[in-house]
Amino acid sequence: MIQEFSEQELIRRESLAKLRELGIDPYPAALYPVNTNAAQIAAEFDPQKGNFQDVCIAGRIMSRRIMGAASFGEIQDESGRIQIYVKRDEICPGEDKTMYNTVWKKLLDIGDIIGVKGFAFYTQTGQLSIHAKEITLLSKSLRVLPIVKELDGQVFDAFTDPEMRYRQRYVDLIVNPSVREIFIKRAQIIATMREYFNAAGCLEVETPILQSIPGGATARPFITHHNALDIPLYLRIANELYLKRLIVGGYNGVYEFAKDFRNEGMDKTHNPEFTCMEIYVAYKDYIWMMDFIEKLLEKIAIKVNGSTKVKIGENEVDFAGPYRRLPILDAIEEYAGVNVKGMNEEQLREVCKNLHVEVEPSFGKGKLIDAIFGEYCEDKLIQPTFVTDYPVEMSP
Repeated sequence: MIQEFSEQELIRRESLAKLRELGIDPYPAALYPVNTNAAQIAAEFDPQKGNFQDVCIAGRIMSRRIMGAASFGEIQDESGRIQIYVKRDEICPGEDKTMYNTVWKKLLDIGDIIGVKGFAFYTQTGQLSIHAKEITLLSKSLRVLPIVKELDGQVFDAFTDPEMRYRQRYVDLIVNPSVREIFIKRAQIIATMREYFNAAGCLEVETPILQSIPGGATARPFITHHNALDIPLYLRIANELYLKRLIVGGYNGVYEFAKDFRNEGMDKTHNPEFTCMEIYVAYKDYIWMMDFIEKLLEKIAIKVNGSTKVKIGENEVDFAGPYRRLPILDAIEEYAGVNVKGMNEEQLREVCKNLHVEVEPSFGKGKLIDAIFGEYCEDKLIQPTFVTDYPVEMSP
């Protein structure tokens, strides 16, 4: 199948060929000695101190404004964006002005990654910028980036299509800086959890992903075949059972950040492959575990957001303990207005009918109670709440 390129992609490939004709390697393998980033310059530059006068930074071109013998551009690195000021006679001090007139003005494009050496300064309008003394092409981009425009806090032509964002995560990360923050915060959450568990004397372990009997949860597994042993094996649906065996083996506390796999439906909150953290501790009870988790969540909130209070949608959630501890049957009485304590299956079905809760004929007592709770209670519990005393019928 012949691959067809858009007009812009063809132009970029022509630019690539011209760069090579000029003797410029569009994909150099040599080390580029980056010594700072956009965020550090923005936070620490002080003209009175005369710092950042020997800057070496690398980033992706996100915008350019060509104005004769001088130009402005904006590059984006991992930490953020910063403006660059490019003057023809500065980056081309000799007679040969090819680097500015041809390379910078005609052959470089938005999306290209460049290295800039120079010094930090404020423009006459007060814009923090890097005065470029040298520009190096580090990677020529052959694909055209979505152009997201922003003016006075308003975003235009945003890259918001869910299908494209999830299938092209790399593009999402480039054009939507807030997405990068999610990745960073996720890493901070995991690091904080590890620190907390280790300080509590728990041991991080790894347990088998390929299992001969998938257990620890009720879910359909992915199946594969072990050729050497000629047996079927399953990608784990949970890591619970192996962690419990380690407790049996004598450890007082173990935990694992595990990749689990479930060959079932997909939606916004369910993925066939997902990360699950499980922790097991000997000689404790669920009261102790609730206290333990309260302190963990409070620590994570402070580490990641600098406060125990977090804005989630329209609600402000406070992760400072202590949290409410609410028995599930009390929650149903409080939010659905029905006391279901002591009811049998037939009575619960009648309650579901009266409350217009959809249930299956196969549901037992536990599932019926859970259905009522899901319909009437879950969305009411905004602040952190431990829902306790689930019916034994709901235990897998």
